[in-house]
Amino acid sequence: MDKDRIEGKMDDIKGRVKRQVGEWTGDENTQAEGAADQAKGKVQNAFGKAKDAVRDAADDVKDRDGGDREEDVA
Repeated sequence: MDKDRIEGKMDDIKGRVKRQVGEWTGDENTQAEGAADQAKGKVQNAFGKAKDAVRDAADDVKDRDGGDREEDVA
């Protein structure tokens, strides 16, 4: 799991909590900050998932090739 996914999930959760506290207290500024943190977390999590997918695909290609690529040397 990529560190961006972990940090993104943490920001998402922090944003959810902050947004909920803003709703309970009627503080629109806190609600907005929470929503922004949540959005930031979702984007960062998606970026981490994309990095994981690319890394997994590269590992699959490497495993399929046996890790050894021989080039013709003339």
